[in-house]
Amino acid sequence: MGRVTRKQWWAAAAVVAAVVLAAGLVWFKPWALWVDDTVNEALPSAATPTAAPATPAPATATPSQVPAGPTTVAQGSFISHEHETTGTVKIIRLADGTHTLRLEGLDTSNGPELRVWLSDAPVKEGKAGWSVFDDGKYLNLAKLKGNKGDQNYPLPADADWSAYTSVSIWCDRFDVSFGAAEIVRT
Repeated sequence: MGRVTRKQWWAAAAVVAAVVLAAGLVWFKPWALWVDDTVNEALPSAATPTAAPATPAPATATPSQVPAGPTTVAQGSFISHEHETTGTVKIIRLADGTHTLRLEGLDTSNGPELRVWLSDAPVKEGKAGWSVFDDGKYLNLAKLKGNKGDQNYPLPADADWSAYTSVSIWCDRFDVSFGAAEIVRT
């Protein structure tokens, strides 16, 4: 075997550096920080019933006792964690008894694998709150539809949403909260 020349060594180093750079770009997706996905969904109305309502109205209820439309049953405001995050979160009971988690005026950074989580973890300011949401019980609702705007996430019928006290915009790739809100019953 011949001796490796300086030119061959630099060529091999350049190939290794290119592979490492490409892998890093795929993993971190830094371009997501400069690309916004805006979603503007309307406030949900009752879903078309396919089964009995989750919380049926009493048999003796008068029309004024049955909710005519969406009712906010819990809400909160986002605080920033890993990334600047603002907006509000609401849990809305629809007229058919189903519940939806609604993000309004959300404004956060975009990122890889962002999720919407309900959690039983307390919302803490600063770095102390960045990674607490996967320590206890949490419900991974869905992939975040967009990092800006208004969006709806139906809550599973079998989920007891009242067991959760917070919502996090969670980055599954790096196990960190971009921002979170304590949800308080109204």
